[in-house]
Amino acid sequence: MDMMAGFALKTLRHRKAAFVGAFVTLLCAAALVTGCGMLLETGMRGKVAPERYAGAPVVVAGDQYVHQTTVKKKGKKKHKAKQIAERRWISASLADELRELPGVQEVVAEVTFPVHEKGGREALGHGWDSAVLTPFTLAAGRVPKADDEVVVDAASGLRVGSRLEAQTPAGPGSYQVVGVTRQHLSSQRTVFFSPARAALLAGRPGQVTAFGVFPRVNVSKIERSGEVIAYSGEERGKAEFFDAEQARIKLISLGGALGGTALLVAVLVVVGTFALSVQQRQREIALLRAVAATPKQLRRLLGGEALLVAAVASVCGAGAGLGVGFWLRSKFVELGAMPEQLQLVVSPFPAVAAVLATLVASWAAARLSARRAARIRPVEALGEAAMPTARLAWSRLLAGVLVTAGAVTLTIVLSTLTTEAASGPLTMVTALLWTVAVSVLGPLVVRAAVALLGVVLRASRTSGYLAAANLRARARRLASVVAPLTLMIGVSCTILFVPTTTGHASRAEAEAGNRADFVLGPHVASVTAARLRERAGVEAVTEVLHTSVRVGLTKYGAQGVTRQGLTRTSDLGVTSGSLDELGPDTVAVSENAARRLDVAVGEEVSLTLGDGTPVRMRVIAAYARGLGFGDLTLDHGLMARHVDDPTGTLLVAAPKLSREEVAAAVPGASVLDRAEAVEAAAPDSEVNYVAMGLIIAFTAIAVVNTLAMSISDRTRELALLRLVGATRRQVLRMLRMETLTALVIAAVLGTALSVITLTAFSSGMTGAAPYIPPATYAAVLATAAGLAMAATVLPARVALRRHAAEAVAGGE
Repeated sequence: MDMMAGFALKTLRHRKAAFVGAFVTLLCAAALVTGCGMLLETGMRGKVAPERYAGAPVVVAGDQYVHQTTVKKKGKKKHKAKQIAERRWISASLADELRELPGVQEVVAEVTFPVHEKGGREALGHGWDSAVLTPFTLAAGRVPKADDEVVVDAASGLRVGSRLEAQTPAGPGSYQVVGVTRQHLSSQRTVFFSPARAALLAGRPGQVTAFGVFPRVNVSKIERSGEVIAYSGEERGKAEFFDAEQARIKLISLGGALGGTALLVAVLVVVGTFALSVQQRQREIALLRAVAATPKQLRRLLGGEALLVAAVASVCGAGAGLGVGFWLRSKFVELGAMPEQLQLVVSPFPAVAAVLATLVASWAAARLSARRAARIRPVEALGEAAMPTARLAWSRLLAGVLVTAGAVTLTIVLSTLTTEAASGPLTMVTALLWTVAVSVLGPLVVRAAVALLGVVLRASRTSGYLAAANLRARARRLASVVAPLTLMIGVSCTILFVPTTTGHASRAEAEAGNRADFVLGPHVASVTAARLRERAGVEAVTEVLHTSVRVGLTKYGAQGVTRQGLTRTSDLGVTSGSLDELGPDTVAVSENAARRLDVAVGEEVSLTLGDGTPVRMRVIAAYARGLGFGDLTLDHGLMARHVDDPTGTLLVAAPKLSREEVAAAVPGASVLDRAEAVEAAAPDSEVNYVAMGLIIAFTAIAVVNTLAMSISDRTRELALLRLVGATRRQVLRMLRMETLTALVIAAVLGTALSVITLTAFSSGMTGAAPYIPPATYAAVLATAAGLAMAATVLPARVALRRHAAEAVAGGE
């Protein structure tokens, strides 16, 4: 074992160039896994420090989860909880219970509601009596007393005597600034009203957002699962920033999915890299076998080399992964997928996990790649080194058949899934499994493709003839190049076209169902909608709110609409029942939701509204356009009482009015026509693109890496061609033709596997064909072609600079 370790060190020292490709691949893999691991750990252990409630020792607020307990076999109970979409309000009468607890000296009630200031700035409104929870103190002016008086924070830029134009849940208003605080919060604007006015504007009579309890005492007696929770210390941040809790849950799923995908892709790339490296060293391995090296010694040698390279690469990659983690966090904050208050957790665990994963992957890849080379007899090894065999081992052929069967099975399963939560992760796994099948069966596929393309290549005389001969004789080498290209094209198309498929279907349904002439938003109050209905020329106004509800623990997108004039502004594609009975105790469901819930018109369904309120509703209609309008449609009045912000959008039917006339009727609102509204409502996939973009970048690096390794290893071969009369131009043209052939094969395979995967995904999610924008698809192919050609031509030019005789004399 010591002798093989010494051999491994000497091999690395004398064949540095051969291991550069493996080093780069492993470094990138470790960086990706570390960055994803940081996101995952932040989702699991991240905390948010309180700001607004920093001055309250204990905060009592609503439980932001819906709970479900099931009894398993032998009486075992299993408890599950899922977060609700809106803030759960609690009864104001709870203050009396809190005051009776031992040690409680003061209980301060808090109400929180959105304030949309003129110019698009967002703030949160409160009653001045809760200023002590931060605490806020006055730097100028006095406390608000009248209904039109407010106190603003120090960051508002307003002074005492200024006017504040703002929209609250009660509608638009103009307020006199009577005070300015000394303090301001880093992540939120704050506006204080008089206590009575704040309670009225919040629109939740008899309820409050939270209680602050002084001093810090045990108030756990009042806790009720699914209703009230007491928070203290850093846990108070959960009560204040419940959206941060939602972000943590998303980070767990996103970090896990991204990290898992990155690891799978890394394993594929690393196996391909080491397989190519072993192919390039067949002569060396054959000679070692000929001088009595045992298969076990060769496996130790190759495994030791892989571990030595991986040890250095993984440590460097883990360090770079810290930068990846911080970059991802900054992009997610910028895109609104992660609140700024949720700080990235930095610990050694992701880096250690990345180093271990990289070491294991590299060792396994090297052992797997060396399996045949170390097992065959010495005479056979020397023969294959001179002329590589084209046939596949039976074990590899069987593995390829099994992987293909697995890919087919996953594709069938994917076509039956109708929820994004279920189909999303499986889509990438399916595409990757098809890629594995292509990689395992690559030499067979490549040989068949070369037989067809060789006819075209030979039409180009010298360069084409040489290219065809090389590709036919070195099918394994070509397969090693095709594999990462197929991976890049297939994975890129899958990542890019899953969002376009769902987005296109959603837009198509929204466009078909939107009958409104104008859409106003984004924050228009009901009182404004009522005034607009009375304006001459307006035929109908439909108020729309959006949230999510839960049936059991399953989340469904929901919209709340006003029934009056609904058929004039919207067409949900009702297939059974009618929307005429839409009210506080009824619901319309999409056909997809009806199948999942197993309900029909006339039956009842129990659900939990956005703020955790349980209701039981009768199904009055089923409709076809669930992607465009949400799975559930509820009464607007009901939903408005159970969301944080009851201001929403308006669908306006006013064919005789111009956009300017409608805008004049609702000052401050943006006015969009039908086409603009459909485009604006399209799902935003930027977060997925940022996250999965790293995977695409990794596959692109793998393409460049593999091609550069392949060309650099052919220095002696290219020199021999020069010596027998081939010109530099002919040699370069031959290499470009070989790469172009690999590109054509990879484009066909990558496109095929992505189309198969996307078709299965689309069949379950949209019931239509996948949507592949031609320009984006062309960009994917152009990028792959550009990288492949650059990775071919640049190393080739370097290799051809060396004198041909010297290159041949230097050997391999």
